[in-house]
Amino acid sequence: MACIISGISSNSGKTLLSLLLISWLKSINKTVQTFKVGPDYLDPQQLTAVSKKTCRNLDLILSGENWVKENFNHFGGLTDYSFIEGVMGLFDGIGSNSKGSTAELAKVLSLPVILIVDSRGKAASIAALIKGFTEHDKELKIAGVVLNNVQSPRHEKILLEVLNRINIKSLGCIPNCKDLHLPVRHLGLAPAHEILDLEIKVKKWASIAQDYLDIKSFRKLLLPPASNNKTISFLPKKAPGLIHPIAIAEDDAFHFKYQETKELLEENGMPTITWKPLENEQIPKEAKGLIIPGGFPEQHANQLSNSTKSLNSIKIFSKKFPIYAECGGLMLLGKSIFDIEGKEHLMSGVLPFKVKKGNLKIGYREATSKNNSPIAIPGNKFIGHEFHRWEIINEKYNSNINPLWDIKGWNIDIKNEGFCNHLIHASWIHLHWASSPLILENWKRSIMKFA
Repeated sequence: MACIISGISSNSGKTLLSLLLISWLKSINKTVQTFKVGPDYLDPQQLTAVSKKTCRNLDLILSGENWVKENFNHFGGLTDYSFIEGVMGLFDGIGSNSKGSTAELAKVLSLPVILIVDSRGKAASIAALIKGFTEHDKELKIAGVVLNNVQSPRHEKILLEVLNRINIKSLGCIPNCKDLHLPVRHLGLAPAHEILDLEIKVKKWASIAQDYLDIKSFRKLLLPPASNNKTISFLPKKAPGLIHPIAIAEDDAFHFKYQETKELLEENGMPTITWKPLENEQIPKEAKGLIIPGGFPEQHANQLSNSTKSLNSIKIFSKKFPIYAECGGLMLLGKSIFDIEGKEHLMSGVLPFKVKKGNLKIGYREATSKNNSPIAIPGNKFIGHEFHRWEIINEKYNSNINPLWDIKGWNIDIKNEGFCNHLIHASWIHLHWASSPLILENWKRSIMKFA
């Protein structure tokens, strides 16, 4: 059957509950496939690190209903257990509506919802909060509630009496303790590689799950979907004899990526090679294309600036082979980054701008290409997602660098965004390659042309 773990809001404890459940399943030697609603990169890293199986994003806006159903049923049906972690609050979608929300996904996949509620400072008032969520959309099935941050046995007794009075099933009461505190950063949870002593934590989390969650009920709620799908239709078969390796930046500075991108490349004759710019590596000589995903280059700006072999190899590569860079990757291609203390750190200088910290930019974006890039021709349309706190200064276009596309989104006017030429695609916008055949077709054509 499987289920979706959702919350009243962000920071309710969705990822914490997910980690507790995965840890418990691992402790009894069971496999589990996890999914994440929306365009998140950080929460899936943590679920992947504990489950040892790649967490996959399910995004109705980026990927569409058919893609989401096919992938959930296929990958979810390959393990002993399966579940989905929601995004933000249960009904939060684009702008003020529920389009793309966890609730919409629950209805598309016909799955029950587990609601986790932060109970700090709450007693009888929690009844009104929970009843509001359970009665807001009668098409949803709320299978039960997990109470988070329960302060004491007395607090737990009060809360359970309240749930019983409104006829809501309790699936657990998670205490407030130091073993359950997850490190955070400015965009959400910290990357998985920053969690210290993970294996020790996993053992503690398994024990806490056993002691404080309704394990008997969760055994039924986490059962995987039945699946007869043996293949995934979005993965086209590669052309015989086509082998063009693609380097992908992958280290502590660059790690915002979707698993499907690698799968698409490798199924189409473009095996991926890990490249670590932080370790001052040159781009592998066999690479015929380069992908630089997002991440936190600002946290490692000084080390990146001193990685002269890496930076020089980008300059050389940019004149020969296609480069795709998004968000943090865009920052690496610029002249410099001003860190949060205002100190300037030189980057590759391939593109004519500098970057400094700015206001939060977040939301889905519709993009219409204006010029040729390695993944687009003029008029191509894509849907992506923007999420960062940085802005470009000293922006300049010239005869060699053009504006990439026009973008629009909720509450923003149409504007130019990104930088491109026939070998470079650089943008703040994150794309889900598997959601649009155009991306792979154009990229493959670019690689073959310049390889």
